[in-house]
Amino acid sequence: MSRSKSSRRWLKEHHSDDFVIKSRKQNWRSRAVYKLAEIDERDRLIRPDSCVIELGAAPGGWTQYVAGKLSAKGRLVAIDILPMDPIDGVDIIQADFTENEALAEIERLLCGRKADLVLSDMAPNFTGQAVVDQPRSMYLAELALDMCREFLAPGGTLLVKTFQGSGFEALNKAMRDQFGSVKSRKPAASRSRSREVYLLAQDRRS
Repeated sequence: MSRSKSSRRWLKEHHSDDFVIKSRKQNWRSRAVYKLAEIDERDRLIRPDSCVIELGAAPGGWTQYVAGKLSAKGRLVAIDILPMDPIDGVDIIQADFTENEALAEIERLLCGRKADLVLSDMAPNFTGQAVVDQPRSMYLAELALDMCREFLAPGGTLLVKTFQGSGFEALNKAMRDQFGSVKSRKPAASRSRSREVYLLAQDRRS
């Protein structure tokens, strides 16, 4: 099957992207690592002893970055419905994190700890139709927020990928109800024409 013009255009742009080229040279699994690195440098998200849950972790660029910041006292549980190659010091779960079995496994791996940080770079498989894609994107962000109720410690932080459009303001308000501070971040590695924006929620209320 031949690729569409838009698909060929995306592939050409992707392979000539400075962040893609840089990530390959530096052996990162994805260009998305530079988004997290910029936000972390600005907002100091990850401490050496942090307990971190990462949702939608595959292919593992963010996972690599977080693992490299943690000491032996830190912990990282990464989950994705897709398979992912192992990373030293990381507990990887291949499952749908909304299912009871996956939640039980996360709880087991945390060994009684609550997370200091929940990360979500999840996005749906885009159809190109905003009326379909936007609700799916918001739903994933809402799921990440819901998870914080059970697994994120008071005072903890959530960083979640969202897309500006329908449902964005409602999500922002829901996050403000649970956290003391909510800020938006648009890293340089986010393509300028993309509606992608990260919401950084800090100081979870108990």
